[in-house]
Amino acid sequence: MTTPWITSVVPGRDDDLAFRLQQLQREAYRVEAALIGDDRIPPLHETLAELRAAPLQWLAATGPDGLVGAVAWTAAPEGLDVDRLVVAPSAHRRGVGTALLAAVLDRAAGRPTTVSTGRANAPARALYTRTGFVELGHREVLPGLWTTQLVHSGRCPAG
Repeated sequence: MTTPWITSVVPGRDDDLAFRLQQLQREAYRVEAALIGDDRIPPLHETLAELRAAPLQWLAATGPDGLVGAVAWTAAPEGLDVDRLVVAPSAHRRGVGTALLAAVLDRAAGRPTTVSTGRANAPARALYTRTGFVELGHREVLPGLWTTQLVHSGRCPAG
């Protein structure tokens, strides 16, 4: 796959986009649910109205076949918090997640960026580690549902 085209999007203003994002995140979170053995991932069950109303900033990645990934986050003066990163299963391991994370880190402008993922989601944890995130620890967010919290310092790694 060639490098995806990444652009800012606002699902609350575009019905078709919101629907495509909802379908994409359901596909992506079904994969994570299978990896972690638990389908209680909130965005997996999010309604279209909830997705559109979420107070998030979004980037979408498109390729020749349309929407292949998206990332959403909240921003505060002290840093960014990635709320979700989703990649179409057909585009896994083709640089989409890496490109989306790079775009978010660019928007962080040197501020720390946090993210969490399922503790048993080895591919996501490897992606975050490979892109400079450091694991902070694990947290049980629901009985039996564990996540790993990670942070990126916002500084470029020494080369």
